[in-house]
Amino acid sequence: MNNCDRGGCKCGQNARIDAVPIVFPAFHPDWAVLISFRQNVARLGFGTDRESGFRQMSIFGNLGGLLSADMAIDLGTANTLVYVKGRGVILSEPSVVAYHVKDGVKKVLAVGEDAKLMLGRTPGSIEAIRPMREGVIADFDTAEEMIKHFIRKVHKRSTFSKPKIIVCVPHGATPVEKRAIRQSVLSAGARRAGLIAEPIAAAIGAGMPITDPTGNMVVDIGGGTTEVAVLSLGDIVYARSVRVGGDRMDEGIVSYLRRQQNLLVGETTAERIKTSIGTARMPDDGRGTSMQIRGRDLLNGVPKEIEVTQAQIAESLAEPVQQICEAVMTALETTPPDLAADIVDRGVMLTGGGALLGDLDLALREQTGLAVSIADESLNCVALGTGKALEYEKQLRHAIDYDS
Repeated sequence: MNNCDRGGCKCGQNARIDAVPIVFPAFHPDWAVLISFRQNVARLGFGTDRESGFRQMSIFGNLGGLLSADMAIDLGTANTLVYVKGRGVILSEPSVVAYHVKDGVKKVLAVGEDAKLMLGRTPGSIEAIRPMREGVIADFDTAEEMIKHFIRKVHKRSTFSKPKIIVCVPHGATPVEKRAIRQSVLSAGARRAGLIAEPIAAAIGAGMPITDPTGNMVVDIGGGTTEVAVLSLGDIVYARSVRVGGDRMDEGIVSYLRRQQNLLVGETTAERIKTSIGTARMPDDGRGTSMQIRGRDLLNGVPKEIEVTQAQIAESLAEPVQQICEAVMTALETTPPDLAADIVDRGVMLTGGGALLGDLDLALREQTGLAVSIADESLNCVALGTGKALEYEKQLRHAIDYDS
């Protein structure tokens, strides 16, 4: 009997994969999956030669990539979107947390869609709040619980390591606000937390060629803030963050109905009005379409149903729309002339949920005289851009801040 027959061969001709011991650094529940997978590969006859051994190593490498937990989060005032490396945007839920308060102790009851249904409808012992305000964290503990919930929802099973997470932040966020976001993400279970400016993420997600030596203008209208930026060579030339967005539009509708119709409506009703018949311009016929809404009559205190028209909603939204237009005009006035010439050719790109407001692109076009277009997936642009920054981290490392 030769060495090959005794299993002591070093030539690799008759070596079997089963005979090669693998030493893992520490046992983990998920190692059992890999061990079982390896045994099945060996049982099917793979690995009887050196080339097959390399193929098996490739299989393990690909499997490790699939099990990567790294993710990008668009931590928005209205909605939170989660992008997982290699899988795309797999979660989009409202940034709302509902909790029960007993003897001063808070216990989370619901997060996301379920919690949003409770807004404005909770008894005294239950509170439904939005931990994000104007693009930054307003309630640290609640934001941490929300991030933990979304991470667990994305990764239902345990993973090999804590995820690396990149989060977008408004350009105008202060160092203290950035530190609060980073600390919340780290406390929620991230091994490393990076921050990327929202305008850069929005432009990447909209498919704009920001790495070229040409001017690109993006206007990202979120729930709490509007980011106006001019970008070139992969970085920001000029940016301005104004605290106007979808929330301010909702407040404008609530305030208008209270003043003009003596009707009190909640945030949820105001948002439904905005998404159904909201418009940034007065309708051509002076009335537009209409819808029935319900609220509380402020004169006699009883529930009441009235009809509101597009013209009324356009009037209620006039102030926030004008603030957005002024921010764009200020950016254009501050832009260097050569980049301004590029923007004349390329136009302005609108992203974010606020970009879906009816005729907003036409209102901006009338104010600026420039071509204005809406991104294909405007709601997901920031999350997609943050995710691409995660996928191509080496090329975009200058835009990601891991230190502040």
